[in-house]
Amino acid sequence: MLPKGIVKPKEGKAELTQDAARTANRDGGGPATNGSKADASSGPVSAEAGPTTSPEGPTAAAPHTAATPVQRQELNRLLGQFTKAGTSAQKAEAATLLARRYENVQRFDSAGYYYEQVAAAQPGPQALQQAADAYFQAFSFASSDERIKLLGGKARDLYTKVLAKSPDNLDAKTNLGMTYMASDNPVKGVTLLREVLAADPKNERALYDLGILAVQSNQYDKAVERFQQLVKVNPKNVNAQFYLGVTSARTGAKEQARAAFLTAKSLSADPALAASVEEELAKLK
Repeated sequence: MLPKGIVKPKEGKAELTQDAARTANRDGGGPATNGSKADASSGPVSAEAGPTTSPEGPTAAAPHTAATPVQRQELNRLLGQFTKAGTSAQKAEAATLLARRYENVQRFDSAGYYYEQVAAAQPGPQALQQAADAYFQAFSFASSDERIKLLGGKARDLYTKVLAKSPDNLDAKTNLGMTYMASDNPVKGVTLLREVLAADPKNERALYDLGILAVQSNQYDKAVERFQQLVKVNPKNVNAQFYLGVTSARTGAKEQARAAFLTAKSLSADPALAASVEEELAKLK
């Protein structure tokens, strides 16, 4: 498996999508994104349901499969505290603790739900962005079209509110753009990413995202340009070097591809990345 952010190159978009589905593991999968799912494989229980962890282990009603018994106990204690909170301040305090604990066990959809409760009790750009970022994480790892649509929509709504209060927040605008790319209005997503680059031509995230989008639409020449820009900004960006190698190979620039792959390998000690680089280098012979 490649590091987060690197998608192993395939021949088509369908295979890229399948790879994303196989690596999805940080979206709890609750239909309301509050952990109230019926899938026993992942996701926390809702606060409203109260403590339901079974001593026999994970069940459909208590699917804390990524948490240790101690972590589950702590989550249940905090869920009870959240349910009993009498004031908005107490509610926000308990929700903040719950969100952080869910982040620790990588249940980002549940973290987003509780950060959203914090934002409802104490509205402000920071609280809204914490909720948006958590939903965006879950969206990034979502394993089905339904979940991508649901979590992308939640993140999109929250980032829109963040930008209404802080229009110069380029991180929020970049993530908002990526959620639009997975919606029925991808043109809006490209427009937002280009706006980020207009404001900050060296913005690494926007350059990277536009490069990846070019890869996914098989526009390798455009992708090469984006990754070349990115490695000029940050020559130590492993992902950019790797994808510069991939896209250069697809355009026939084998020596440029070889140099980029070797640079990527030299920048990381990850054995999975090294194996992928060797695989790609073998294709150049």
